[in-house]
Amino acid sequence: MRFDVFTLLPEVFPPYLDSSILQRARQRGLLDIHIHNIRDYAAGRHKVTDDVPYGGGGGMVMKPEPVFNAVESVLGPRPGIPLILLTPQGRVFDQRIAAELSKQPHLALVCGRYEGVDERIRQYLVTDEISIGDYVLTGGELPALVLIDALTRLLPDALGDPDGAADDSHASGLLEYPHFTRPPEFRGWCVPDILLSGDHAKIAQWRREQSLARTLQKRPDMLEKVELSGSERSFIEKLQGAA
Repeated sequence: MRFDVFTLLPEVFPPYLDSSILQRARQRGLLDIHIHNIRDYAAGRHKVTDDVPYGGGGGMVMKPEPVFNAVESVLGPRPGIPLILLTPQGRVFDQRIAAELSKQPHLALVCGRYEGVDERIRQYLVTDEISIGDYVLTGGELPALVLIDALTRLLPDALGDPDGAADDSHASGLLEYPHFTRPPEFRGWCVPDILLSGDHAKIAQWRREQSLARTLQKRPDMLEKVELSGSERSFIEKLQGAA
């Protein structure tokens, strides 16, 4: 999968991209990431990429020319791939969107900055807008890294465990079950006996029930969107009755 990222702060990306799962995915040829400095495509000696907003108001606005020049120089005048603006005004990123975008072989990301971007970038250049939550960040660089990370985890062979991504919180529509590792007893707190039993069918059932219970406790809104069996609904009703 290839990413072309357009940003005013290219130095933000290498420390994270050169670590852990993303680094291994790149080394194995599963992930191809190109970071482009928008300032390199600005005109004039001073390479200005922002200006004051028409109509007044605080903050600066990213100029359209450098962004259009950067994207069109790298991808051509009609890229033909999803071109995503990272912005608080976009659709809120979740695991469903991650699964949708992970099917694309090539994505381009534009990182907003300052007060925002010239509206003509939104209207005539990008094809999608994504937000990572209902809060404001300084720029789109961190959201771009979040998106790259989430999509990489869904690429075949990117994780050591082939079922790892499927077990993650939100992947199945539920929060993930509790995890335990050695030692079996720590400060008097013990690992549940079921996990030490070796009975994989019972362990799977326990994990599913724990996912249901944890989701009910922490994110009950998620249960409205996931398909549940009759026995699972009865399990949830029993938990609600005991509350």
